Order: sequence, then structure tokens, then C-alpha cells
Amino acid sequence: MNRCARALTVFAVLITLCLSAAAAGSGYKVVKKIPVAGEGGWDYLNVDSDAHRLYVSHGTRVEVIDLDAEKVVGQIPDTAGVHGIALAPEFGRGYTSNGKSNNSTIFDTKTLKILGQVPTGNKPDAIIYDPASKRVFTFNGDGKSATAINAADGKVVGTVDLGGGPEFAAADGAGKVFVNLEEENMTVAFDSQQLKVLNKWPLDPCKTPTAMAIDRKNRRLFIGCRSRVAAIVNADTGKVIQTLPIGDHVDAAAFDSEAGLVFFSNGDGTINVLHQVSPDRYTAIDTIQTAPRAKTMTFDPATKRLYLSTAEAGQFEVLVVGR
Repeated sequence: MNRCARALTVFAVLITLCLSAAAAGSGYKVVKKIPVAGEGGWDYLNVDSDAHRLYVSHGTRVEVIDLDAEKVVGQIPDTAGVHGIALAPEFGRGYTSNGKSNNSTIFDTKTLKILGQVPTGNKPDAIIYDPASKRVFTFNGDGKSATAINAADGKVVGTVDLGGGPEFAAADGAGKVFVNLEEENMTVAFDSQQLKVLNKWPLDPCKTPTAMAIDRKNRRLFIGCRSRVAAIVNADTGKVIQTLPIGDHVDAAAFDSEAGLVFFSNGDGTINVLHQVSPDRYTAIDTIQTAPRAKTMTFDPATKRLYLSTAEAGQFEVLVVGR
């Protein structure tokens, strides 16, 4: 077989694989709903796979759900305007981002006892834990900055000036943190130890970036934009490799590294599912129907389930999406 024929054969095989994946879909759907009492808005969720617990922001508190019993078993109170929850497992600590009080509440992940509070920049929103620096980062919307907190003792160690209002972020586990700047239509990369901005990358044609997930092995960022576009970005060069259409009002993203699936949850009540054919090629394989305003999401790699917050008929609940 000559070189041209071999290339055509490989191309045909890739097309067949893509079409087969699209035809099969993801197999995901809403499998149950966990009701949560009380009123108030909501934002991010985070799952502790080892402890089988789900942390859900809910107005002025964080609801803690036992995923085996599928019920609320505790709360982290007095977290005014809470947006997100970060977990530092090696220290047995969790941190919240309290958007209305400009601080973070520190709690014991085993007992749920509050250990203290630490000041942040103005209006902390997204929050993540970076295992490389062993720091928690709050991303401060009005402060246009990131606050670095030592996860072991809860002390502020510095601030990163981002030059714009940050949305969600991801850490590569090797010393870099990436964060979307929503109004600037770009992604910033900074050194999590030196607290120094390394790069600022435009995301055209992806506008108003909000959601972010990362493939650490292949160095790819999955960025969801409110312009109804998902961008696949090289985490080393900042190059936009591919874009695909997604639903309206995207707010969260997740990546299943074992299955090669990328998820984007949208406020229009859908989750778009992409299949990673290769690090530089992705295809849309499914649109999962969820519920209106179910735009925040987290993924449990142990059970392969997705969890989303929403409210239907005045009842706050968590949607469980699985196979």
C-alpha cells in the first residue's frame, strides 16, 4: 500500500470512529434528584470522591450531601453569598469563597467544624486547590485578582493581579493555574508558586469565557463561552485548536480522562458532550436534557456521575446525571 492509500485508510477509520461515537451517544441522563430544604441561590458544587460527599453552595451556607445515603448530613454556615468550595485532601481542609463578605471560610472536611476565616479580594467567586503549590486560590470578580492561601494553615501568601474580572479556573498540577477573564475574552496563565502572570491568550472566536476544565496529561483546556462556543486550547501555547457549538449560558465544564469525554453544562437545561478523538480533535456526541438554570456542575471520577444544582417549582435540588 502506498503512502497516499495508507493516509486515506487512516482518515476513513477516524471518520468511522467519530460517526460511531456520535450515533451511540454518551448514555448519560438524569437518573435521580436529591431534594434540599431551604431557600436561596446557588453556584458551584464540588465532590469528595473518597468520602462520598458532595458540597453544594446554597445562599448563605454550604450543604453537605452524603452520596451513599443521598441526603443532607451537614452544613457549613455563615458563608454569605457563597460561590464555591475547594478541597485540600492532604490537609483535611475545605475552603469556601464568600462573595458578600470578601473572605473564605475554612472547615474540617471530616467533622465539618469551622476552623476560621481568611480575607480575600473583593467578591471572591471561583475557588480551586492547586496541589503543586499546596495553595487555595480565590478568584475575585470585583478585585480582578486571585488571592493565594496556604492550604495547610489558612494564611494569605500573596495576590495575583489578573487585569480583569476572573471566572472559572483550573490547575495543571505542575505549577500553573489558568483562569478565564470573562469581559476580556481571554485566558490568563500564572505561576502558582511565584504568583506571576506568564501569559494572556485571546480566545477568538470564543467570546465571554466562563467554564473551564483541563486534560492534564495532554495539556488541553476546555473552555465554554457564553457566545455558545466551546474552545479547545493548547495549555502550553494558548492556541485555539478547535471550536464547537454548545448550548446557551454555559457555566461549568468537566472532563472524564478515562472515557475521553468533555461536558459543558448550560443554563438552557442541557449538557453538551464532546468525545476526544485525539488531543487535537473532538466531536459532539450528545446533548443531555437536564432542567432550566441547571448550569453549575461537578464530576465524580469514581462513579462517573455528574451533579448539577437547580430549583424547580420553588424546590432546590441536586440533579444526578449518570448511565
